[in-house]
Amino acid sequence: MVNEVSHCVKVEEISPVKKRFSFDIPWPDVKEELDSAYRTVGKKARIKGFRQGKTPRKVLETYYKDEAEGDAISRIVNRVYWNAVEQAKVVPVAQPVIDQTGIEKEKNFEFTATVEIKPCIEPKDYLNLEIEKEEFEIAEDDIQNRLEGLRQVYSTLADLKEDRGIKEGDHAMIDFEGRLDGTPLKELKADQYPLEIGSKRFVPGFEEQMIGMKAGEWRDIKVTFPDDYHSTDIAGKEVVFSVTVKGIKEKILPALDENFVKNFEKYESLDEIRADIRKGLEAEMAARIKASVVKNIVDKLIEHNPTDVPEAFVERQIYSLMLDAQRRMAMNGMDPKKAADIAARMHDKFKGEAERMVKTSLLLESIADKESVQVEEADLDEKMKILAARFNQNVEEVKKLYDKEDMVEALRTEIREEKTLDFIEGKAKIKIVKKKEENV
Repeated sequence: MVNEVSHCVKVEEISPVKKRFSFDIPWPDVKEELDSAYRTVGKKARIKGFRQGKTPRKVLETYYKDEAEGDAISRIVNRVYWNAVEQAKVVPVAQPVIDQTGIEKEKNFEFTATVEIKPCIEPKDYLNLEIEKEEFEIAEDDIQNRLEGLRQVYSTLADLKEDRGIKEGDHAMIDFEGRLDGTPLKELKADQYPLEIGSKRFVPGFEEQMIGMKAGEWRDIKVTFPDDYHSTDIAGKEVVFSVTVKGIKEKILPALDENFVKNFEKYESLDEIRADIRKGLEAEMAARIKASVVKNIVDKLIEHNPTDVPEAFVERQIYSLMLDAQRRMAMNGMDPKKAADIAARMHDKFKGEAERMVKTSLLLESIADKESVQVEEADLDEKMKILAARFNQNVEEVKKLYDKEDMVEALRTEIREEKTLDFIEGKAKIKIVKKKEENV
């Protein structure tokens, strides 16, 4: 085996995140590596008429030329490429793209290696950012709206007794069959299907057109499926549903009295429920405002620090987003295969978000390095406690899970980014503004 290969190397910067290394390996070095490859091949070659290990070179070249040259090229490329990367002080983020035309006798071996690298970022303008932060106050209407939500949770259904048609909030039992251009579609047919009117579970426009229908009534309902509907056969097309209302139940809401309080073991009075709702709303509002501040910071960091990002990083992030989408769809009851098919078609949709996430991560890492932001074991322990409380698990169980799945370093990175964002916010010029009008 050749320990050193002399060569000429040229480094070109294609972009801030991509370099091309061009190599020119002298024939004597190529020959020595090729001879070594043939010696290795010769030791294991089994060719009729020759003892193993005694096959002449000319015969080996007839039967094992591709294998020997491939092995020699692989050894040369690996050795000189990694040496060049080390000398250039760059950090590859993916395997290089090798361009070579093979070995020619008595000629130097030339090849190029194009590789994406981690960008070197000198962060700027991250101190004294001007950031708006909303003030917030929980109104009684906000608490009452949550109480109404609890009433919905503990509501009951009763057969409709008055002579009226369906209204929003009612539960209808229906038979339906969808037709595309007059042809019934098996996948759009169901009997005794329970549907809450106003739940938005069906195609937009379907539930709205059921308003006013009475038990026993039949009606044709026309709807147009969304362009991005998962079934391409009906996406963007008009479908006519024949709908028959088999029965109607109305929702009965419980009174907000002492009997309602009995639904909860942890409360003794309606005032305690209200107080807990207020506490929860305050936590939600604080989290929403924090997320808004973080977005504001990230927007300004990206604006002040334009940078290219490696496509390999972006593709990995896109894959992660697609995987998360697939898991969420499956958890919501979708067939896993269908969820995987839909997620696979979301690649381009996620590209912009993925690029932003990669830019954010690289910028925060560069700021953390510059400001010596460190993650202590105490930080990791505190994060584990928060995660354990969120998932209602023992802290030690969470630690074992993160160790088993090799997720501890990813968690350290997450904590470091959070601490860096807190550092930037702490140095920012904060302007308190009134809360935008919206429902909590």
